[in-house]
Amino acid sequence: MQTRPRLLQFITSFRIGGTEKQFVSLGRGLDAERFDLRIACLARSGELLQEFDGRGTPIAEYLIRSLYDMRSLGRRLRFARDLRRSRIDIVHSFGFYPNLFAVPAAWIAGAPVVLASIRDTGEFWSPAQRRAQRLVCGLADRVLVNSRAVADSLAAEGYDRSRITIISNGVDLSRFDPERGRGLLRRELGIRPATPVVAVVARLNPIGGMEIKGVGHFLEAAAILAGRFPDARFLVVGDGPARAGLERMARRLGPRRVVFTGFRRDVARILADVSVAVVPSLSDGLSNSLLEAMAAGVPVVATRVGGNPEAVEEGVTGFLVPPADSGSLARSVGLLLENAALRAQLGRAARRRIAERFSMQQMIRSTEELYASLLADSAPSRRAGSFLMRATPRAPAVQGSSRP
Repeated sequence: MQTRPRLLQFITSFRIGGTEKQFVSLGRGLDAERFDLRIACLARSGELLQEFDGRGTPIAEYLIRSLYDMRSLGRRLRFARDLRRSRIDIVHSFGFYPNLFAVPAAWIAGAPVVLASIRDTGEFWSPAQRRAQRLVCGLADRVLVNSRAVADSLAAEGYDRSRITIISNGVDLSRFDPERGRGLLRRELGIRPATPVVAVVARLNPIGGMEIKGVGHFLEAAAILAGRFPDARFLVVGDGPARAGLERMARRLGPRRVVFTGFRRDVARILADVSVAVVPSLSDGLSNSLLEAMAAGVPVVATRVGGNPEAVEEGVTGFLVPPADSGSLARSVGLLLENAALRAQLGRAARRRIAERFSMQQMIRSTEELYASLLADSAPSRRAGSFLMRATPRAPAVQGSSRP
């Protein structure tokens, strides 16, 4: 009987975020008859960790304080030894920190396939971070990205275009039934059925001191819209360190006009009660919040950044506006709030777009085929393992955590 390839996927942590959601969905959706999945992370924590509870998937932790100290070097060498002992065939890292930690170690260990993922155009990365990631990704067999925009950005930086593969994010359409749960959020928050609700769903975590999800611009647009639409309510769904500052900013709209719901697991149910979804990001690879709103049949107004234009066709599946332009954001949202027929038309078209181009099944199958093709093309010398690790005895696959 043919042995399944041993696949290890590496993530920073299991906190709620676009990359983390895609990571979990891919891990849960992979064909267990084709791939023997293991997981590694830099921090074994976060709300999404429970998604793997009871599934028997080994999860190893390589806890570090910094990528650049001697302790981190020791963790990388331990990770390389663990890969060699566990006879891992494919190593797939997701994001900047996992790329820098895992890709060199997998190369040292001689893993037959090393795959890096970059899921953002990285406008807010420093030049040093860009150089480090480009150097590390040169050791990978392929760099997987989630949009043409990210691929173009990397090619412009000097990445080898032939080694970049685009697989778009996927959404489980069955989770976002426009009718399921309708009215529940409005009753919870005391919002009347006819009241327009405008929402942004985002993790409120600044990067380099910058609130890159653009929620501040959403609040500025809400302040503009409040005069024209006195009954409208504005929701900020999500949590993070930037929340307190954004709440202070929102107070100028008056009591009960802006609601910060905090972290919610029932985003699909919330979207069933939303009139217009706003995605005001300043930087993105391809926004999961955008795709989920479209899957729920909600008309969207999104910034023209990253891969968002690959999902939103202007005036057909939503509206696109320049980033950091609160006035344009308010105008497009206002156009939708005053035209119920247009909202319904765009919402239906948006849901069809997700079904045709961004389904979870398409994302999972495409990734499986990429794994299989890279493994089939891997060099026999790499299968034998790096000469630096050949003296390491082989043992059964890693099941536990590597902690300090």
